[in-house]
Amino acid sequence: QHKVEIVRALKSNGNIVSMTGDGVNDAPSLTAADIGVAMGITGTDAAKSAADMILTDDNFATIISAVEQGRNIYNNIKKSVLFLLTSNLGEVVAMFVSILIGLPAPLIATQLLWINLLTDSLPAVALGMDPGDPDIMQEKPRPPQESFFAHGAGLRILLGGLLIGLLTILAFWLGFHEHGYSPRDAAIPANVLDYARSMAFMTIIASQLFYSLAFRNRLKSIFQIGILKNRYLVGAIVLGLSLQLIVIGTPAMRHAFKLQMLAADGWLTVMLLGLVPLVLNELFKIVLRLKKKAG
Repeated sequence: QHKVEIVRALKSNGNIVSMTGDGVNDAPSLTAADIGVAMGITGTDAAKSAADMILTDDNFATIISAVEQGRNIYNNIKKSVLFLLTSNLGEVVAMFVSILIGLPAPLIATQLLWINLLTDSLPAVALGMDPGDPDIMQEKPRPPQESFFAHGAGLRILLGGLLIGLLTILAFWLGFHEHGYSPRDAAIPANVLDYARSMAFMTIIASQLFYSLAFRNRLKSIFQIGILKNRYLVGAIVLGLSLQLIVIGTPAMRHAFKLQMLAADGWLTVMLLGLVPLVLNELFKIVLRLKKKAG
């Protein structure tokens, strides 16, 4: 009973309490603690049932490894979710703003489905398999009430999605301009509209695939953490871009998605615009690191 009272007293003062035990008499305090830890070898069945964590080797050092793995798993889940929200917001911005200002839709339904197939199933899954950050244990514990969108994550989604959407609209407009038309012209040839949509389609995919690299760490540059450290993500980006080339390079697929083969200037524009979100994010990380170092 004394153990339970001690646990409750510590919790009432705002502390996160971990309790270890192995006997039947430890079960109530293990249940009362935020994290109950039972011994796997010497612990009783009652203690194991009441605990949140069981040390199979009865070694307290294992707790540190468990916390490290837990932090990295949480971070990887967060990376995937933030990437998906940013990418989907970019698509919403591109469609909504274009329609709002009286432009034709920059993407058709089949193209949107293909975009979601690539960005949802490839980079997002790869980010969930990102190797653990070796400095994760240097960070302060995360408060239980902390929002999933804390530390600027919500703002990052808004700015990233807005940027990707606006770049897509810019690519759409440049596709018209390349043929001497404006998206506001009354009579636009079907092939010119398809070409402009091809520019928007390739740009939004390229920007989302490249931007996925920026989600691997909130502060560290992609060069500090190593671009090739997550080979799943590199493979997802290469595969995504390869599938794009197959779609636009195969006549049957090109016809199905109502695309046009891009000219050399168009490909250059797509690559440059696609790298903009990643480059800007890397510059923003430099500012954050300098502020953290100064503070």
